[in-house]
Amino acid sequence: MIDKLEFFLALARERHFGRAAEECGVTQPTLSAAIRQLEDQLGVMLVNRGSRFQGLTPEGQRVLEWARRIVGDTRTMREEMRAARKGLSGHIRLAAIPTTLAMVPMITAPFQEKHPDVTFSVLSTTSLQILALLENLEIDAGLTYLENEPLGRVTSVPLQIEQYHLVTAAGTPLSDRESVTWKEVSGIRLCLLTADMQNRRIINQHFAEAGAVASPTLESNSMIVLFSHVRTGRWASIMPYNVAKSFGFHEDIRMIPIVDPDVHHTVGLVATYREPFTPLVSALLHEARILGERNRVQ
Repeated sequence: MIDKLEFFLALARERHFGRAAEECGVTQPTLSAAIRQLEDQLGVMLVNRGSRFQGLTPEGQRVLEWARRIVGDTRTMREEMRAARKGLSGHIRLAAIPTTLAMVPMITAPFQEKHPDVTFSVLSTTSLQILALLENLEIDAGLTYLENEPLGRVTSVPLQIEQYHLVTAAGTPLSDRESVTWKEVSGIRLCLLTADMQNRRIINQHFAEAGAVASPTLESNSMIVLFSHVRTGRWASIMPYNVAKSFGFHEDIRMIPIVDPDVHHTVGLVATYREPFTPLVSALLHEARILGERNRVQ
């Protein structure tokens, strides 16, 4: 039953029998047969079939919720028993919004020092995608904003407070100022994160509050791309202070607080709410709380 539910979860994620079979490491006929056996056992149709996958039935949607719960609990049980036998080991899958990537080593480095048999993978993505990945059991935790947009049923640990700064090269417009307003920043050449990023939606909101509009001449989903363009002196950007500082700018780059409105946003670690947590996620949340306390995030 557990294997069949794992196949069903993969099919719901991929929405394609061939890709789901490849993800599970089985042939397509094997996966299709397992889904049909699951339907026979439950006595309902789970998948709308035609010449290709056409979505889940209403019953399939309900079974999907149960499958996530059952498979999640099974993985937790297996991991707990492995930890009891061998100590904490395994692999943690993290996803992070671009503005939190510099914060990831503050958790992974001390965690791996305490638990050397644990490995990590880190994916850079959007805040909405992090929630979808958590729901589909594709990641163990994510780093994202804790305010502004609904998070759903998650456990969250505040890590850091973001304060937005204008990041610009020396000798460019506004670079000699001690502070600048959102309205003033709207009038210079900007490079910003793409519109699918929550950071960008927040920035757009603050421009609107100041009676201005963000009109960047360059957009990217990569902070490195934005930093590289700021260094040319032809663009400025808007970034959290801690993110800009992490790149080790020299004297030729200025970081100027943006006021009117003067705003702050909390970022943190989120994991799907579950009792009990897996040993790995429980240890990760503990490490996150240590970082949050060090940063004095309330």
